[in-house]
Amino acid sequence: MDSDSSCENKRTSKESMLVCCMLFISEARDRAVLDLIERAARLDPESVTVNKFEDRVYNRIRFTIVSYVVVDSTGSPIYSPLHQTVLSMVEAAYGAINLELHSGAHPRLGVVDDIVFHPLARASLDEAAWLAKTVAADIGSRFQVPVFLYAAAHPTGRAPDTIRRELGYYTPNFMGNQWAGWTIPEILPGAPDEGPNHVSRTRGIVMIGARPWVALYNIPVVCTDVSTARQIARMVRARDGGLPTVQALALVHGDDSFEIACILLEPNQVGADRVQAEVEMLAAQEGLEVEKGYFTDFPPEMIVEKYMNLISSRRD
Repeated sequence: MDSDSSCENKRTSKESMLVCCMLFISEARDRAVLDLIERAARLDPESVTVNKFEDRVYNRIRFTIVSYVVVDSTGSPIYSPLHQTVLSMVEAAYGAINLELHSGAHPRLGVVDDIVFHPLARASLDEAAWLAKTVAADIGSRFQVPVFLYAAAHPTGRAPDTIRRELGYYTPNFMGNQWAGWTIPEILPGAPDEGPNHVSRTRGIVMIGARPWVALYNIPVVCTDVSTARQIARMVRARDGGLPTVQALALVHGDDSFEIACILLEPNQVGADRVQAEVEMLAAQEGLEVEKGYFTDFPPEMIVEKYMNLISSRRD
């Protein structure tokens, strides 16, 4: 086999084991800060930002970054460009954002609020969990930020909403429906998986996990009454007897509207159409208008396609 063919085979093998990182950062209003974080995302051309979703009302941005995972001869993961890319973005965020000065209509626990890894293509959940734990250890030690692991990254597979409830994530502390400044105790009620027990007021904590693909779907409801919006969310989510595998939260989104922000844990079983219909039915009972919902990201097959196209164009 000639060297060009060998190189191409290695490249194909690398790129068939892909992991997607969803990186949620508590900022969407300061363009200079966002530009700084995006520059950090571009330091390694092998990591590709295939999408981002920013919301100024929530004051929150999500980056969707994809790269490959390399395994050794035993099949154990040993390297991914995502590791250093995520650390560079996290460092940029911590250097530019002060949680005490942050406010928005979306709950958060930290400047870097959530990092979740999803396996794509031929990668497995094991590779995603390895990457999550590797990144978590570095963030905890390097930036002295408490890290809580969840789903496949945690030995018990604990759910992220369990951690969030324990830390008061869902309770607004400003105007009844906003989150502003510092919201959690400086001394944590339980030990984090990585990092110190003491929390920096400027950085907060970060949750890091690995799990199969989930879909994020938001449904706008024209409503000014927070209790009605929250009641709709309760009746939709599985935890309160609503649709199975659906999580939902009512968040203010403008002067006269809320969004029912949903996580579809198994979108192939309970999808957006069913959730949309349920919200419309519940809202109609209250005489409320519902707009068409929207996904905040592409489906996984499209993310893979965009990654392959972008990485190919860079090499050309």
